[in-house]
Amino acid sequence: MYAYNKSYIIRMAFISALGGYLFGFDFAVIAGALPFLADQFALNEYWEGFLTASLALGCIAGCLFAGAFSDKVGRKKALMAAAFIFLVSSLAMGFSTGRDVFIFARFVAGVGVGMASVLSPMYIAEISPASMRGQMVSINQLTVTIGIFITSLVNYALRDAGDDAWRWMVGLGAVPSFLFLIGVIWLPESPRWLVTKKREKDAAIILHKIGGELYAVKSVSSIQDTLQGEDTKKVSFKEVFSRAALPAIIIGMGLAVFQQWSGANAIFNYGAKIFESIGFSLGAQLKQLVIINAVNLIFTLIAMWQVDKLGRKPLMLFGALGLCVSYIISAILLQQGLSVAVWPLLAAIAIYAMTLAPVTWVVISEIFPNKVRGKATSIAVVALWMAYAVLVFTFPILVEKTGTYTPFYIYAGICLLGFIFVKLRVKETKGKTLEELENVMTRH
Repeated sequence: MYAYNKSYIIRMAFISALGGYLFGFDFAVIAGALPFLADQFALNEYWEGFLTASLALGCIAGCLFAGAFSDKVGRKKALMAAAFIFLVSSLAMGFSTGRDVFIFARFVAGVGVGMASVLSPMYIAEISPASMRGQMVSINQLTVTIGIFITSLVNYALRDAGDDAWRWMVGLGAVPSFLFLIGVIWLPESPRWLVTKKREKDAAIILHKIGGELYAVKSVSSIQDTLQGEDTKKVSFKEVFSRAALPAIIIGMGLAVFQQWSGANAIFNYGAKIFESIGFSLGAQLKQLVIINAVNLIFTLIAMWQVDKLGRKPLMLFGALGLCVSYIISAILLQQGLSVAVWPLLAAIAIYAMTLAPVTWVVISEIFPNKVRGKATSIAVVALWMAYAVLVFTFPILVEKTGTYTPFYIYAGICLLGFIFVKLRVKETKGKTLEELENVMTRH
């Protein structure tokens, strides 16, 4: 019906999604740096967990700040702030003089990552036509996986760089954050945000470039209809948890927590520890992390191809059951100390990469009403980062107290519960405009 300027939409999505690359970088760099940091700072299992989780604690702060900040100054300026924070904190981590300084710098990096994790998918969803939105938002997950993969390659290349290898690993985060900052300068403002600020003409110019005159007129009108009679200048958290928005909030938070407690990120962050438990050397551990992250990247590409074809709900249901089975097999093999446990772990990463990893971000970016989208998205992503913090803090403690295999039995049970939640509570969002979804979710 509309002649979309696909190349323009894709360019905007990729630049915004560089925020996902920063998440991927900081997510993966700790897996390679942790063996060096553990020796450098004499970390026990509690400090390992806290150092790893400090990123998530910063992310929580960034998420709480991002929604209201972006509602006030716009998505573009907020994305620029996130890039700058990450740039400074990356350099601070690289030049850290001690454990506490490193943890604080990693916390600050988390603030930037948390802001980007809210703003990048939100911005992409707001500039993308309904028929392309799933694939475009999935670009954010693609850049996350590219960041993870490239960082794991760099970690592997630096494995013999000496005791200070970790400084190069973490300090190199300044490079993608600088590129992200430069790229965001080119981005237009979100047209949906512009309409909430009564700047319909500016919004129409951007929408016209995206899909032509008819698309611009219809989109502006549709956005205005969802905002009619509402004061969009100030949105309280009480309004976010109103009866109309609450069903979407419950679903968004539930999916966010499930995505993290499904357990895949324990493999990403503590793969070296897992592989050490079945006899791999440090070099072999880092090599296995490269393989895991390559699988993650390949299957994320498959997810981008399928998310607007198969739909969100079927992929999440398949992911929940597939992870449950993979974890049970992994736990049995790890309990016996067998190196073939690598294979079901790789299968788990593949399943996660093409289901829960990207689809959760897509759904969170879609389901909230226009008026409260900034704050509501922040709340859902805060729940995600809180769940991540719990996951990465508890994993090394569980491993030390109960064995490497025990957490995977726990994650298998969580995945089974997640399957039930998705089956009963989540509605399909494929192919609907954000305004149509608002009407569906408020009738949930």
